[in-house]
Amino acid sequence: MDIVVLAGGISTEREVSISTGRMICKALRENNHKAIILDVYFGDEEIDLEEPFTLAYNLEYQIEKIEKYNSQVEETKKTRKEFFGSNVLAVCKKADIVFMALHGEQGENGKVQAFFDLMGIRYTGTGQLGSALAMDKHLAKQMFLQGNIPTPKGVMLKKENYSPNLEAYGMKFPCVVKPCCGGSSIGVFIVSTIEEYEEALREAFSFEDEVIVEEYVKGREFSIGIIGDKVFPIIEIAPLEGFYNYENKYQAGMAVETCPADLSDEITKEMQRYANEVFILLRLEAYGRIDFLLNEKNEIFCLEANTLPGMTPTSLLPQEAAAVGIDFAGVCELLMEESLKKYRA
Repeated sequence: MDIVVLAGGISTEREVSISTGRMICKALRENNHKAIILDVYFGDEEIDLEEPFTLAYNLEYQIEKIEKYNSQVEETKKTRKEFFGSNVLAVCKKADIVFMALHGEQGENGKVQAFFDLMGIRYTGTGQLGSALAMDKHLAKQMFLQGNIPTPKGVMLKKENYSPNLEAYGMKFPCVVKPCCGGSSIGVFIVSTIEEYEEALREAFSFEDEVIVEEYVKGREFSIGIIGDKVFPIIEIAPLEGFYNYENKYQAGMAVETCPADLSDEITKEMQRYANEVFILLRLEAYGRIDFLLNEKNEIFCLEANTLPGMTPTSLLPQEAAAVGIDFAGVCELLMEESLKKYRA
């Protein structure tokens, strides 16, 4: 197939997206697809619009071109209103499918998906509604509560009128502070004092204008991938230090990941059931990944859903698939296969 792997963008997860895109594009080309990678925001002025998809392709050269833009994102955002870069839409229209390797702002919040729906462009993963619901952690938490999905207690604060007094929200230390719509644990803090709390709020509000303050649940961390109607084995993530933050997620050797996780059959089935219920509740499509905590009393708490899980060398979904005998290239094929089903109905 002719495939655009769409990566990059303007979020704090731009570099992770490029890593995901590189891995996916490489695997697709090894499977004999004519896959090319494009930076959604900067595009490619040099691409041949008559024949953009080719078997002769230097992936590493393209990655170098995209990475050169990393330092220009913030400055470009100040002067440019258009989101899609040069030739991006023209090439995406020609593709059999766009493989979404985007993470964070605009990539996962449903806006790109909604635009593609209007343009008749086929893409992998969840549509605009499910993407928007899952990306907004406050809205997702409200839906968890309505759907009887256990989740940590939390409150959403707005930058213009929040109170620094935790007790005003019925909260206490320790607690977790995180951006409402961020990803990759960027801007996430576990705080135990008023000084730490105020500093965490300043940092979190530097990323966006809405922040979640959540009760701290001490326990083990887990994640569950879903592709189509298949719920994958649970993976446990045990960081060598601290919690599963950005560094521990993307730097090899910073966490011990065990799949299948060492859990009783009862807890395994219950956590997988919750994952499937969240998938349905948030209107997710094709694939996703649901994150959980398990406290010392063996109580399960759902944290969030990821509509475009990372596909980097240290990512969780490929590890879960490997546990049932599916290699990385096979996962990429599965994600496309399940996504294309949306367009055959």
